[in-house]
Amino acid sequence: MAEIHLKSLAHSYSAQPRSAADYAIREMDHIWHQGGAYALLGPSGCGKSTLLNIISGLLSPSEGEVLFDGQRVNEIPPEERNIAQVFQFPVVYDSMTVYDNLAFPLRNMKLHESKIRSKVLEIAEILELQPLLDKKAKNLTADEKQKVSMGRGLVRDDVSAILFDEPLTVIDPHLKWKLRRKLKQIHEQFNITMVYVTHDQLEAATFADKIAVMYGGQIVQFGTPRELFEAPNHTFVGYFIGSPGMNILDVKSCQGGVEFNGVQVPLDAELCQFLDEVPSNNIKIGIRPEFIHISNETIKGSYECAVIHIEDLGTYKILTLDLAGNLIKARLDEDQQVPEGRAYVSFPKQWLKLYVDEFLVEEAAQ
Repeated sequence: MAEIHLKSLAHSYSAQPRSAADYAIREMDHIWHQGGAYALLGPSGCGKSTLLNIISGLLSPSEGEVLFDGQRVNEIPPEERNIAQVFQFPVVYDSMTVYDNLAFPLRNMKLHESKIRSKVLEIAEILELQPLLDKKAKNLTADEKQKVSMGRGLVRDDVSAILFDEPLTVIDPHLKWKLRRKLKQIHEQFNITMVYVTHDQLEAATFADKIAVMYGGQIVQFGTPRELFEAPNHTFVGYFIGSPGMNILDVKSCQGGVEFNGVQVPLDAELCQFLDEVPSNNIKIGIRPEFIHISNETIKGSYECAVIHIEDLGTYKILTLDLAGNLIKARLDEDQQVPEGRAYVSFPKQWLKLYVDEFLVEEAAQ
């Protein structure tokens, strides 16, 4: 088990990178602590798999260092890093039985057969593979093969970390939740550093204690699922986390706050002062649909909207509203009265977020 430190790390597939756009991984300094369960979350092409391959040693970074427990491992080949990597598609030896697939890493370590059997049976029980131990791997289903692939990474006691690269892609949907819970159980039982790469926010939140959200080759926020939801540090985090995502509106600074299309939104004095000192015109406000207050009649500080669409999801409804030419989403609990035609919305100050150049302002302003 190891602490993994990515120190001043950057990577470009270009021989002579000239701008940030030439980097698949833009310079970062990031630590995964020993024994943590982490998710690396982001859309396709954001650099997740590149970062994972750098950690495992399959790829050498253009710049910076990879440190395991403080030791530089840039020049150490993958087989000597004691990293187990589970890929998107299962990697198994089809001609071997499930038992022999699980035993293979331990036999390479020259362990005694009794120790091998004990460990294989332990992992087989956790992953519910006992009935399949004598079957050839070629006769398994895709999800069974992936469980075997996971088992090969988990069976070793000496592993520094286990890296999962979207491991549930080929798994049937009804089994995904069960396997996510299994991985969480395994982490709690063995206290192994685990990094789980996915584009699925539900997978990330179910598995990880902390989530690193990647966008454009950067980790734009690292925090608990709750922190990502309640205080997105970047507009992309607000948009990507949640269903539906955060409402984000382009605004410009005005006396006492910001405004868009004639609608003025007041801000605290320190935020107004911050905007006065910032030269950027890239200013946005964001609020999650869950935090918008909805009323059938006008109240102090509310804004009138046209009701465009109502999506009934059983225990709650999602309203699409037109606010001064901007479409926003708002969540309405099942016990609330559904507005007809017009609605009045207000934005509680504690949940209204201000962004300049896509990043959250409040932390810088305080």
